[in-house]
Amino acid sequence: MNREIERRFLVAALPDLSAARRAQVRQGYLTRPDDSTELRLRQMDERYLLTLKDGEGLVRGEREVEITRLQFDTFWPETDGRRIEKERFTGALAGGLTFELDVFSGALAPLRMVEVEFPSEEEALSFTPPDWFGAEVTSDRRYRNRTLAVEGLPV
Repeated sequence: MNREIERRFLVAALPDLSAARRAQVRQGYLTRPDDSTELRLRQMDERYLLTLKDGEGLVRGEREVEITRLQFDTFWPETDGRRIEKERFTGALAGGLTFELDVFSGALAPLRMVEVEFPSEEEALSFTPPDWFGAEVTSDRRYRNRTLAVEGLPV
């Protein structure tokens, strides 16, 4: 399985997003919260994806494949009660890194999270977040998208 090395943070203040790419995202989980892996459907604008993730924390396994809208629509009803919607902004950080800032809607508003993927664990651990990043939630299970989809905002 491919590895995803990623750190996640709450957002302390929105940066200038005028140069960022925007996408509307809706995603739902086919697996249950207590499953050891997660199988996710995601619609990002007009793209449809099926993603399998394994593990937790800084390094996780991940496999992703693009699917058709018909395939997405076939399985989407099975995600009822385990869905989130958000607007995603993708932009550049210093040092050639990319951020993905999610502004959640619906029951998860006003939550805002940002994540950064890294080519190595060493780079992830040496990363100094910019001032607009807030508290790190990489290892906080309450802020995993699957948990948010089922349990809502952390209290």
